[in-house]
Amino acid sequence: MAGLLALGAGVPGSAQASVQAPVQAPVPAWDGPEADVAYHGRVALSGARLRIWLVPENDGPAALPNATVRVRLSAELADRQELAEGCARAGLREVVCETGPLPLHGRGRHIGLWLELRDRAPEVAVRVDTWWNGGATDRNRANNEHVVLALDTGDAYAF
Repeated sequence: MAGLLALGAGVPGSAQASVQAPVQAPVPAWDGPEADVAYHGRVALSGARLRIWLVPENDGPAALPNATVRVRLSAELADRQELAEGCARAGLREVVCETGPLPLHGRGRHIGLWLELRDRAPEVAVRVDTWWNGGATDRNRANNEHVVLALDTGDAYAF
C-alpha cells in the first residue's frame, strides 16, 4: 500500500481507516551550467538619438553558447529603428540582443545600438539586464543589472 497510512490496523477494537499521505518525490538538484554574466559599456544621449555600446562578459565557471541582454528605456523609441545584427525590438521602450558565445573568463561580441527616440528628452534612464542567461544559473546578478541616467549632453556615461 504505497502512499497509504493505515490507522488502527491490527489494533483490537479499533476502527480501520486509511488516510492518503502525500508522497513527495525528492527535489532534484540543479545540474545545469553556472555562469556569471556581466555587462560593461557606455551610454550617450544627444537630441533624440541614444547611443549604447556594451560588451558582455562571462566570469564562469562555465562557458555559454549564447545569452540575451535586454535594454529598457524610460523614453519611447521611434517607430522605425535600424538595429544591429542579432538585436530585435521587444516593445515601445525595449530592445533585446543576443550576446553570441560567452567563453569562460571571456567576452562576447561588442554590441552597438543607435536608437532613435520618438521625442527629444532632457534625460533617459537606460536599464541593462539579462533577459535569458543561456539556461545557466547566475548567482551574482549585481554585475549584470545596471541603470544609467544619460543626460542630453552628448557625454558618455559608463557602466
